[in-house]
Amino acid sequence: MHVLTQEWVDKAEGDFHTANREMRVRKAPNYDAVCFHCQQCVEKYLKAYLQEHGQRFRPVHDLIEFLELCLPYDSAFELQRDLLKELTKYAVGVRYPGESATKDDARAAIQSMKTVRAFLRQKLGLPEEV
Repeated sequence: MHVLTQEWVDKAEGDFHTANREMRVRKAPNYDAVCFHCQQCVEKYLKAYLQEHGQRFRPVHDLIEFLELCLPYDSAFELQRDLLKELTKYAVGVRYPGESATKDDARAAIQSMKTVRAFLRQKLGLPEEV
């Protein structure tokens, strides 16, 4: 694995742990942050995959744009489209006034993140759990 790929994976894992840790908070949980870090985890794993394949990408937060870049390497990525579409909405919206995530949103985002993370770790030749 390329050094920069591993750095993307390490950053993604930081978001994975942050999302899970915040989801377990009992007093004043921040569901916006949970959803944001779920999106960020997946975004960084997609960037790791693209980096490993030498594919250039723009600095955007649209997971579907990254999906489209991954598809020529592996058509199985298409199976993740709905989850990526759902997570994409947490890249920006919940970070500003006017939109807030609920506990149910956060639970769904955690599940989507875990599913896509497992898929991408497998595609990168990494063990499913660390």
